[in-house]
Amino acid sequence: MSTPDHADRLARLRAELARRGLDGFVVPISDEHMSEYVGAYAQRMAWLTGFGGSAGTAAVLPAKAAVFVDGRYTVQVRDQVDGALYDYVGVPQSSVAEWLGANVSAGQKIGYDPWLHGIDWARGLAAALTAKGASLIAIDSNPIDAVWDDQPAPSAAPIAVYDTEQAGQSAADKRGVIADWLKAQGLDTTVMTALDSIAWTFNIRGEDVSHTPVGLAFALLHDDATADLFVAPEKITDAVRAHLGNSVRIHDRTAFEPALAALAGKRVAVDPDRAVAAIFTALEGAGAKIARHRDPAVLPKAIKNSAELAGTRAAHVRDGVAVARFLKWMEEVAPQGGLDELGAAEKLRAFRDESGVLKDLSFDTISAAGPNGALPHYKVDETTNRAIETGTLYLVDSGGQYADGTTDITRTIAIGEPSAEMRRRFTQVLKGHIALATARFPKGTRGSQLDILARQYLWADGVDYAHGTGHGVGAYLAVHEGPQRIAKPAGGQAGTEEPLHAGMILSNEPGYYKAGHFGIRIENLVVVEPVRIEGAEEDMLGFETITFAPIARNLIVGAMLSPAEADWLDTYHAEVVEKLSPGMVAADREWLAAACAPIDRGVAALAA
Repeated sequence: MSTPDHADRLARLRAELARRGLDGFVVPISDEHMSEYVGAYAQRMAWLTGFGGSAGTAAVLPAKAAVFVDGRYTVQVRDQVDGALYDYVGVPQSSVAEWLGANVSAGQKIGYDPWLHGIDWARGLAAALTAKGASLIAIDSNPIDAVWDDQPAPSAAPIAVYDTEQAGQSAADKRGVIADWLKAQGLDTTVMTALDSIAWTFNIRGEDVSHTPVGLAFALLHDDATADLFVAPEKITDAVRAHLGNSVRIHDRTAFEPALAALAGKRVAVDPDRAVAAIFTALEGAGAKIARHRDPAVLPKAIKNSAELAGTRAAHVRDGVAVARFLKWMEEVAPQGGLDELGAAEKLRAFRDESGVLKDLSFDTISAAGPNGALPHYKVDETTNRAIETGTLYLVDSGGQYADGTTDITRTIAIGEPSAEMRRRFTQVLKGHIALATARFPKGTRGSQLDILARQYLWADGVDYAHGTGHGVGAYLAVHEGPQRIAKPAGGQAGTEEPLHAGMILSNEPGYYKAGHFGIRIENLVVVEPVRIEGAEEDMLGFETITFAPIARNLIVGAMLSPAEADWLDTYHAEVVEKLSPGMVAADREWLAAACAPIDRGVAALAA
């Protein structure tokens, strides 16, 4: 629950708004790049409200305030945000625009920071407020920054060169491809704001955002294959300057907005999903001709080349050794008692650190015991930390950042003897996981067309899970990467989604969550690959599984698996042993062989 300090922070913000002649303000979890994860300096909503999730918004009026979160954070927001200060509002059932529309009065002025919101969001909210006689005001400086006394400064960590050998393509070649695209579209320049796109395009990496190896920067790329990179000068080393070469002009990050004003008369591509409202306003004010296009780095970044795939495979084997050692340790230690979620997460981090090459975790580890496992996006801290008790399930979703790849894996294990219900649900989740892993589908298929494969066995029992089945993953970049995904169709428009392409990396992570009791998820990463089918009349694709770690055999009801499913599991476990054993000591290898032994296929009573 929020401390009294959050009441003081809210009062100070309201006083600052009144001083500026504003009646309200909208506070997103966002930065100038519309990143999923943001640096400490941009955690304004967390500072104001106490909410620690990765997605959400707050809205403040003189006498009321609200926090807006989706179903992932329904429980967390109530634990962290004081209900006496803020209304809890669920999205998409409602929205900031709906709540403000119901609570503003005619003549009121609601402020927003145009460097933290998208243009379509701003225009939509402006229209909703206008309908109520109120107005939306773009502000020059964020009022939270004025009252946040100990606000961290943006990271000053230096940018690093990402070797062409690991990237598989030079930065100059990537700029050339983008220049060709600009010329084909009749455009002069594209604005690039997404931090992972900039890192990929220029073959650089950074340390400015926790768990995502990117540096704070903006870029303009031109049809002659030159570029302007806007980054704090102290972050550029001589090695980076030499790497970028003369075709990349380096400017202070503060020079970005003036550079937009200099694009008068130019035909400029801007991605409305990744560029903030302030960029559109600056370009419109300058008289540039704006063309809405998706960031040209998004798709080539998602389709990994052979070097990126080779590095990712190596990273997954290394990571699998750490995860397997952790699972062995859990099997030995957890039943003795005295272990909690934080302790388990720390131990898993220690196993990864022992590789000597771990750069960072790829996200905050979800270390969830018992009923906490039923919260798909649970984040353990000192206030929620739960003991790992016998008779419960423990779910751990974690990943590592290595210079050659990004990993993301979930395993669920039983502490002590699992119940029949736990085993039945686990086996249903496993069957869905196998159905997706073994899918064959024609080129052009979207992820939403495959999503039902993972859910079908749960649906047969009238149950489901509320998250997507698969997200894209970067190559030593963001653990959540678009445009590919495997999920129910967004708004029912499957045809608007990006088809799956060979070389894309996705997660395969069906689950089941019984509120207040336990959660189950089995997650491996897969690579889309061409497959040969004799007599096929279509170009066909399938998945190569690249994550390797044991799947809990004592949670599987062997009689519920078809012979083909049991064959897949045994083959997968044999490959786990083959790939991980060389990196393990003898005792660990012995445990791994037992954990990956063939499944008991004997006829047994089905779990109730």
